[in-house]
Amino acid sequence: MAPDLLSPVRLGALALPNRVVMAPMTRSRADGTLAAPLAATYYAQRASAGLIVSEGTQVSTQGVGYVNTPGIYSDAHATAWRPITDAVHAAGGRIVAQLWHVGRVSHPDFHGGALPVGPSAIAGEGNVYTSKGFEPMPTPRALETDEVTGVVEDFARAAGYARAAGFDGVEVHGANGYLIEQFLFSGSNTRTDGYGGSVENRTRFLYEILNAVTAAWSADRVGLRLSPRNTFNGGVEDDRAGLTDVLARGVSGRGLAYVHLVDPYEGERLVPAFRAGYDGALIVAGGYTGETARAIVAAGEADAVAFATAFISNPDLVERLRTGAPFAEADRATFYGGTEKGYTDYPALADDLALAA
Repeated sequence: MAPDLLSPVRLGALALPNRVVMAPMTRSRADGTLAAPLAATYYAQRASAGLIVSEGTQVSTQGVGYVNTPGIYSDAHATAWRPITDAVHAAGGRIVAQLWHVGRVSHPDFHGGALPVGPSAIAGEGNVYTSKGFEPMPTPRALETDEVTGVVEDFARAAGYARAAGFDGVEVHGANGYLIEQFLFSGSNTRTDGYGGSVENRTRFLYEILNAVTAAWSADRVGLRLSPRNTFNGGVEDDRAGLTDVLARGVSGRGLAYVHLVDPYEGERLVPAFRAGYDGALIVAGGYTGETARAIVAAGEADAVAFATAFISNPDLVERLRTGAPFAEADRATFYGGTEKGYTDYPALADDLALAA
């Protein structure tokens, strides 16, 4: 019998009651870099998801690139996150922390006037939202070879703090144009040392991070997000299919809990090629609907599907998928920053039905 979107699945050490994953989403509601108390309500409301992946959490001060996004690099950060993970667990859910370093997608305003860092001195495309409003991404400072190890250590240290904060695991953010992907892509990495040039060298930074994080916490509680098709934040890669194949084989055999691949259902899909070279559990993301999510799980191409915007406005998304109820529309004006409006005040299905009666 083909698997169903709402059937149980195991991702490493994580036993999930269904295959519906809440994708990581920046909401810019932290108290500075500390996770805010209201996030406990927000995440607990969505605990019926098979797995929640937290919003991106910076692994260091150097990794910051957005206003009011939480970190996970100190005792204070772990303490702020603990009531949130406790609330999710009390509601029967599971939550992993997404470990994030934005690299060049930042601005000197976040770093005391210093330039953000990247693999090479090549600016990304687009603007960064700072306390002064939108500012263009500057040309970053290229990390020195002897600095790279320190960034790797930051990821491992953050995994330890996530464990102390009560998370069920961590997801290494290697997607969406941020630092790890900047090393992976030929358009942002023109280094001439051991971290640049060949695709084997460009993947070295990622593998060193995975080695360090899985040494800090068992591999079966570590996931990885990748997006080889990405163009967001100026992502440019000369051979996306070739990189996909190298990554699929390179992350195999590590015993990871899962790989979380951003690969929309429509268009030139990379899932089949990745699945052919990768030996572990696979989550897919990229604008999936209930119909396309069911189709890809039933076909065995993915083990679970991550939903983003749908989870913002449908805290009980799993129940809506179970019953075939329509999804509530999200208010994009309240996606980032603000209070409980557009954050914790979306009604559950039962409340929607009561209002319609």
